[in-house]
Amino acid sequence: MATPPNAWDERFAEPGYKYGTEPNAFLREQAVRLPPGSRVLVPGDGEGRNGVWLAEQGHAVTAVDASQVGLQKARALAVSRGVALATEWGDLTDWAPQAGSLDAVVLVYTHLSGAIRQRAHRRLAQGLRPGGWLILEAFHPAQLAHASGGPKDPDMLYTPEQLDADFAGLLAPVLVWHGETTLSEGPGHQGLAHVTRWVGQRLG
Repeated sequence: MATPPNAWDERFAEPGYKYGTEPNAFLREQAVRLPPGSRVLVPGDGEGRNGVWLAEQGHAVTAVDASQVGLQKARALAVSRGVALATEWGDLTDWAPQAGSLDAVVLVYTHLSGAIRQRAHRRLAQGLRPGGWLILEAFHPAQLAHASGGPKDPDMLYTPEQLDADFAGLLAPVLVWHGETTLSEGPGHQGLAHVTRWVGQRLG
């Protein structure tokens, strides 16, 4: 389906990979929770660094993004690494996976406005089978004090309490944390940052 260009198309059209080609460090730590050959959805995967890495670990990965340019670069990265990566254009305002079809959902810096965040998060969580995992890292409102990346609109930054409410009744929180870390993810995320980390498991 042809889609109009957007700001992310313009950003990803720049040479290189804005957030690098290596996976997010927190995802690398948490991926040990995933069973071999898991069906993993990576919404907002941009240029594909996290989805491609998960595919390299032997998982069946679908990357969803609203940028066709980002998805093109994700497919190119997958080819260069010799792995299969399914890609789908989608706007998380209304896009949803099939209910109960996934072993994991990975949300790494997939920032949504408050107007759609909770509904989108709940749709994604409903895509998990019982026992499936959701792994999330995003910028906390305290990130506004740092210059290492992320939205400048506080409405698009996440607190642990917001995420607890978003997933209430669907996911059991397993890890909930916010604090400072140092990012080195391409030119887009560099330096001291304040992030929120949230891991939950789908209730039966």
